[in-house]
Amino acid sequence: MFRKRISHSLALLLFTMPVVIAVRSSAQGTNLTPVGSFDSHGDVGTVLHSGSTTYDPGTKTYTLAGSGENMWFATDAFQFAWKKVSGDTSIAADITFVGLGGNPHRKAVLIFRQTLDPDSPYVDVALHGVGMTALQYRDRKGERTYDIEIDPPAPARLHLEKHGDAFILYLARGEGPLEPAGASIHVPISGTYYVGIGVCAHDANVVERAVFSNVALTTNIAPSTPTKLVSTLETVAIDSTDRRIVYVAPGHFEAPNWARDGKTLLFNREGHIERLPIAGGKPEVIETGFATRCNNDHGISPDGKLLAISDESQGDHRSRVYILPIEGGTPRRITPNSPSYWHGWSPDGKTLAFVGERNQDFDIYAISATGGEESRLTTAKGLDDGPEYSPDGKYIYFNSERTGSMQLWRMHPDGSEQEPITSDEFNNWFPHISPDGKWMVYLTYEQGVSGHPANKQVMLRLMSLSDMKVTVLAKLFGGQGTINVPSWSPDSLHLAFVSYQLVSDQTLPSK
Repeated sequence: MFRKRISHSLALLLFTMPVVIAVRSSAQGTNLTPVGSFDSHGDVGTVLHSGSTTYDPGTKTYTLAGSGENMWFATDAFQFAWKKVSGDTSIAADITFVGLGGNPHRKAVLIFRQTLDPDSPYVDVALHGVGMTALQYRDRKGERTYDIEIDPPAPARLHLEKHGDAFILYLARGEGPLEPAGASIHVPISGTYYVGIGVCAHDANVVERAVFSNVALTTNIAPSTPTKLVSTLETVAIDSTDRRIVYVAPGHFEAPNWARDGKTLLFNREGHIERLPIAGGKPEVIETGFATRCNNDHGISPDGKLLAISDESQGDHRSRVYILPIEGGTPRRITPNSPSYWHGWSPDGKTLAFVGERNQDFDIYAISATGGEESRLTTAKGLDDGPEYSPDGKYIYFNSERTGSMQLWRMHPDGSEQEPITSDEFNNWFPHISPDGKWMVYLTYEQGVSGHPANKQVMLRLMSLSDMKVTVLAKLFGGQGTINVPSWSPDSLHLAFVSYQLVSDQTLPSK
């Protein structure tokens, strides 16, 4: 290394500069010298260039330099400044990258980590160099990483809370207050664990730096008393399982449909159907005339020109199925009997499949898209629900509890040859077939959950219809309203759904 003698004047200048504490240690904690509010720091995983953490007591800022190929997949490599804690904890900071270059996905994180092993379970909020923010998590040791992405601009402040195994993200934009970001996850990090700040270059050959200011680390935080519901409209890619937040709002909305042009999502809220660009923005209400009590059973015709709704505003205030132009207009009633709940449209656009309660029994029915007499397709005792046509028109998929638990079935459109598709220990609801006919996604509740209630820990599971192999697409807090109706993108690559968070209405500190 090139060295030279420091002049007397330079030495005097350095002596009079603000004191900066720099500590280097291994991630195994062999040197536990404190640095600011943290017990120690070090590189987690394998890095080509050692990282560092410095703390300026005058400005109360931390500057972390970190290398590392990534914090992703099954192993991580990054610089980590940590405190070993137990119980419920929160951490918040303002984060700024040093320099404009570097990999667009360099990461500066607030992180909770079970151990210092590179494949440890963890949850973090990662600010990326490109301005994207993501809630990242690995829920089991050695498993892959998942994330929930929030598009730029970068927030002014990030705040991540742990309550038991629940992690809730809050963000502040500009000078605004901290607000729920719409991203939360349950990961079993328990006992003694590590919480802190970190930097990963996303490039094994370089070192990137970020400054963390106004860092607030609070241990033993008071139990959260949920008083407010937050709804989040998300999309998930079936190949990567990456999730992206499209729209977040306090209150309750549900059941997205993906428009045939791929550019718009529909959902229901407070009795109305709303339209939202897939790129995000402000939703607008679709005019539905007298139908002002629309529920979460609605969908778009195969040609994209019509909208089927299930509305409870007329007569006995029990749900009936109506059709209106996709742009909005006066609904035309299809089902004479009630209650009736739309769920499927035949590929040729001529027939609707719906669920009807008749004589205190819920069964699946079909009816012409122009109205007329309904045709009963199922007669088994127990609830039959969620009918949806396959894209080739050969089957209607549905869920039924006729065997004692809710499982997925299919039958021919005339109701013949009813056969089970799933038979496992879970309760499975609402099968939705991808437009290319290759995949089926469905909602899964744990054992012991009756019906399809809201506010439960659920999974979206993906089945390949070629070999019936099942994988987990997403884990979330939701249920009723998450994917009640078809929500595949036209290219069969993404799915839209709604997740929910129950958060405290207390005022969060902005700094």
